[in-house]
Amino acid sequence: MFKHILVPLDGSVLAEAALPAAAFLAARFDARVTLFHVVEKNAPSEVHGQPHLRNAEDAATYLQLLAQRAFPPEITVDRHVHATEADDVAGSIVAHADELEHDLVVMCSHGRGQALHLFLGSIAQKVIAMGARPVLITHPDEQGGAPPFACHNILVPLDGEPGHAEALPVSEEIARACDAALRLVMVVPRFASLSGAEKASGRMLPATTARILEMASQDAREIFREQLESLHRRGFTASAHVLRGDPAKTIAKAADNARVDIIVLATHGKTGMEAFWAGSVTHRVCTLTKVPLLLVPLERA
Repeated sequence: MFKHILVPLDGSVLAEAALPAAAFLAARFDARVTLFHVVEKNAPSEVHGQPHLRNAEDAATYLQLLAQRAFPPEITVDRHVHATEADDVAGSIVAHADELEHDLVVMCSHGRGQALHLFLGSIAQKVIAMGARPVLITHPDEQGGAPPFACHNILVPLDGEPGHAEALPVSEEIARACDAALRLVMVVPRFASLSGAEKASGRMLPATTARILEMASQDAREIFREQLESLHRRGFTASAHVLRGDPAKTIAKAADNARVDIIVLATHGKTGMEAFWAGSVTHRVCTLTKVPLLLVPLERA
């Protein structure tokens, strides 16, 4: 499935937290890797307290060293430095999709806190918002280093909508390649965890709303029954769980409790204020868990 993995890097140790996941997936899918750097216009000397690459020569040397240090010799690792200074790093990463023809971006979220994530958006979030390629977001460990990456258990949040089910075929491909188990989750809100207009309507018709939510839970169990039968018939190890509560919080908690290695989630790619007003579950999951998150972009209408 993945044949070419792109890893954007800025020179910081934090960004290098993406490398173990890239190396792991490259080995499993027999994919090649391109380490990528965009020379940023008026780049700061430091990023998050760590050195920031500021010219093409230093970037080329740095990427060469990383290719030798972070990947076994059997993995093909290319380097690409976009030497023309760019104001929009995320836009430049996305713009290289046709040139480099990668099919997966792996990058680290520097984790600057929920408030900054929410209002400013990270480069990772902008890449998923603007691009059409899947993006795997990883996180540094507590010491700011690169955590090891494995893939034994995959969490797949679904909501019954056909579009979001696009995460399931991708999850199956990864499970096949990694011999991993699939854990399907669907979260139905409780009356107290409804938001926006739904909450307002619920207050006017509480009994009806409670009944509708209960029916949604029953529908979810029926959808999962059929999906589990199909997965088991095709040889997958899989389980399915209908949970109740705030969707983003419940998904993040389920991932932590089950000690999953990766969450695979289809997304419309909303970011920044757009995500704030839309109440994007994907955006909130990004801020609530440090489990690696593979975001599969849905086709724009």
